[in-house]
Amino acid sequence: MKAFFEGIQYLFVNILFAPLDFLRSLELSSWFVANTINWIFMIICAAAMLYWIKQLRIFDAAGTENQDTTAHSFLK
Repeated sequence: MKAFFEGIQYLFVNILFAPLDFLRSLELSSWFVANTINWIFMIICAAAMLYWIKQLRIFDAAGTENQDTTAHSFLK
């Protein structure tokens, strides 16, 4: 059983986290390049928020959104 868990450790530490180790070593030379994963996630989150706000405006303009405070049974 010990070999099984050591195999999982080897997989994650030496193989799957190798790109992250490279980015960590790159931090001393270029902070922006080392944080590319963070920049990508921030761009994805910003795009999702803009899409969500656009959809909220569409439903608000169409008047199809139910803004009644008793829309849910637990609010009665």
